Amino acid sequence: MNGSRSFSPQEIADALRDRIRTGELRAGDRLPTQADLAEEFGVERGAVRQALRVLQEAGLLTNVSKGSPPRIAEPVGPGRDEPQRTMVGLAPRLAEAFAEQNVRIDAACLTAQSLMLAMGESVRLIHEGRARPESINVRVLLPSRKITLAFPVSVEGRGDDDPVHQRWLKMRNAQAQVLEYNLGSLRSTHGIDVQISFRALPFTPPIKLYLLNEKEALLGYYVLDEREEEYESQTLEMYDALGSQSVLFAFLKQAGQRDAAFVEESQKWFNALWETITTDLTLS
Repeated sequence: MNGSRSFSPQEIADALRDRIRTGELRAGDRLPTQADLAEEFGVERGAVRQALRVLQEAGLLTNVSKGSPPRIAEPVGPGRDEPQRTMVGLAPRLAEAFAEQNVRIDAACLTAQSLMLAMGESVRLIHEGRARPESINVRVLLPSRKITLAFPVSVEGRGDDDPVHQRWLKMRNAQAQVLEYNLGSLRSTHGIDVQISFRALPFTPPIKLYLLNEKEALLGYYVLDEREEEYESQTLEMYDALGSQSVLFAFLKQAGQRDAAFVEESQKWFNALWETITTDLTLS
């Protein structure tokens, strides 16, 4: 790789990551020395050290020290980038996010059900003293009550005072209120600076998106299905999506240029919606 081109630390990390993924470098193998890597990529050792820190933070290296070259880490359980259903993958990732001093969670979804349930683990860790954030800032985008939702929708079509829409609205408000209460209570019990706010989307989101500390993006598709549900003594036949069963695809900013770009663009997308066409949302 040596030549006239200068490689950035991220490009060096990406190249080494590819060697790990393809099996050229296996678990337990030692990396070449920093001097050898610097010569290979035509850079100073400082750039190599930065690249190694990126790989260490991603959990791909162990024994990173000045004394000897680091080793390739053994894989631990399922890969972090392995897709998981929302109710399996969201809670542990939120718990990791809550390990930081300043927590920021942004979410765009149809209701706050999955977020409300998954956040319970993080709240529990705070009550047990195993997580001690100084501040928590949560922003949630939910569909406006005033729009005609694309889904959930009655199989027979929309009508006046649509019970499918009323059911969704009741769920949206109740779940968001529980989320707001559970997080807000941490102000008085633990003195944490908690801010939680909601904005109303003027459209039905076809996906769910969770952004954790501006470092990780979790994306899932709402997959529609025809189903029935009992609601206020009547059977509703509807086209709906069970968001808790949506498969989440994880993108970690430190995992490489592709993932980093996805996280950054997703954050821009969310911020732009928050600051422009969304409106204040009242949970009633």
